[in-house]
Amino acid sequence: MAKNLFVGSLPFSVTEDTLGQLFAQYGQVQSVNVIKDKYSGQSRGFGFVEMGTEEEAKQAIEKLNGYTLDGRNIVVKEALPKPTYTGGRGGQDNRSRSGGGRGFGGRGHSRY
Repeated sequence: MAKNLFVGSLPFSVTEDTLGQLFAQYGQVQSVNVIKDKYSGQSRGFGFVEMGTEEEAKQAIEKLNGYTLDGRNIVVKEALPKPTYTGGRGGQDNRSRSGGGRGFGGRGHSRY
């Protein structure tokens, strides 16, 4: 079964191809995703690599965690599962129940 790895402290110049080639030394790479800023398109310095098996993933972690890539020591560890979103607030409300969320102790008026 495929195993997803988090890769952090990436140099901003690293491409998905470069990262995929590095990890391919330790097994079959299923997918590579370097996370980019949605406005500038520049790398955010981290990404994810999905290895073919759990054994390949363990070997990649062992060999590549702390590996120097373009002058930076990268971090490689098991990725946390993706959070599931319900699309709503889930019953949470950021406002204080006693103050009504008005900002001045619930008095309902501004000082200005």
